[in-house]
Amino acid sequence: MFRMPIRERSGWRNLAHEYGFHFHTLYGEPYWDETAYYRFTLQQIEKDIEEPSEELHQMCLEVVDRVVDDERLMEKFGIPDIFRDLLRASWKNRQPSLYSRLDFSYDGRNPAKLYENNADTPTSLYESGFWQWLWLEDNVRNGELPRDCDQFNSLQEKLVQRLGSIHASTDGRDFYFSCCKDSEEDRGTVQYLQDCAAEAGIPNRFVYVEDIGQGESGAFTDLEDRVIELIFKLYPWEFMLSEEYGPLLLNSSTQWLEPLWKSILSNKALLPMLWQMFPGHPNLLPAFFEDDVEWSPGLELVKKPLFSREGANVSLYKGGKKLFGTEGPYGKEGFIFQAYYPLPKFGDNHTLIGSWLVDDQPAGISIREDKAIVTQNLSRYLPHVIV
Repeated sequence: MFRMPIRERSGWRNLAHEYGFHFHTLYGEPYWDETAYYRFTLQQIEKDIEEPSEELHQMCLEVVDRVVDDERLMEKFGIPDIFRDLLRASWKNRQPSLYSRLDFSYDGRNPAKLYENNADTPTSLYESGFWQWLWLEDNVRNGELPRDCDQFNSLQEKLVQRLGSIHASTDGRDFYFSCCKDSEEDRGTVQYLQDCAAEAGIPNRFVYVEDIGQGESGAFTDLEDRVIELIFKLYPWEFMLSEEYGPLLLNSSTQWLEPLWKSILSNKALLPMLWQMFPGHPNLLPAFFEDDVEWSPGLELVKKPLFSREGANVSLYKGGKKLFGTEGPYGKEGFIFQAYYPLPKFGDNHTLIGSWLVDDQPAGISIREDKAIVTQNLSRYLPHVIV
C-alpha cells in the first residue's frame, strides 16, 4: 500500500460541474484530491479488506439478532421504549437494507482494524461508485496509469441491482428519495442514488425531509399529498426517533431505507457487543461500555458517543485523563470506549479506509485522509488503484 503522486487531469473541475459533482471543494478547501492516489495489491484488497468486511458484516448481523430480543441491551443502545417493538418487527420481518460502510485502520501490512460501522446514512457514494472510476479510466487512457490498473469498485453495479430487487417487491410503487435541505453533499449523494434507480428502470421522486407531511389517512405524504410508500432517507434514525413527530412512525406502513433495525448497526454500542461476542478477533479492537472500563496508568482509549457522526465528540484518554477531543453536538445519549489504534500515516496524512457493502456483499472502498488524527466531514477524498 503506497501513496503515489500524480498529475491532476486537465479541466477536471469543469468535468465535475458537467457531471453534477458540485461538492468537490468545501468551504474553499479541496474535498476531492487527485494530486495523489493509493496503490494496493490484489491480495491486500481481497485478503485484508474484502474478506474481513464480509465476515465482520455477518458478525454485526449476529449482534442485531441478540440485541432485539434483550430489553437490557436495547437500553444500552439508547433505543426509546416506544420504538422497540417496531425495531424488533423490522428485523424479524427481514426488511431489506441497501448499503453500509465499515471504517478501517489499515496500513497494508497488519490486519485491518474496525473503527465503526456506518450502516444508516453513510455518504461519499457518488465519489466512490462513479467519480473515482471515471478518474481511473481517464488516467489509463492518457497514459498516467498502466493499462492493467484496476480498482476495487462494483459499487454502482450493485446499487442498481439492489435498488431494482427492492423495488420489484413493492408492486411498482414510486421510489422516493430524501435528504435535508441546505446540504449540497447530501443532495448529491441522494441524486446519485436516484440516477442508479433510474438506471434500474424505477420510477422515482424526490422530497426533502422537512417537506414530508401526514395525510388524512395518517400516511406520510409529499408536498402534493401523494402517499409515500417506499423511501430512501439520508437522515439518521436517532434523529427521527427523538423528534416530535417520531411517534407517527408507529402507525405508518411506509417502507424505509435504511430499515429501523439498521439503527443497531450504526450505533457505537455495536463495538463493545462485537468484542464481547467475538473477543480477540484479529479485525476488532477491544471496546467497552462506560461502566465496564477499568483504567490503568498507561491505558489509551478513545471515547465515542453512541450516535456520533463525522468524527464529532471523539476524545482520546490515557490512564483516565483526557488528552484530546473534537467538538460537536453528541454525547447525551452515552458513550463507549475503544482501544486507541492510530490511523497509519503517509507523509503528514492520517489515512482511513471505508469498505462498502451492498446487499451484504463487499462492493468497493473509499479513502479519506487528514492531517488531524480524527477523520471529519472536511477530510479529503483520494482515489485508489490495484496493481
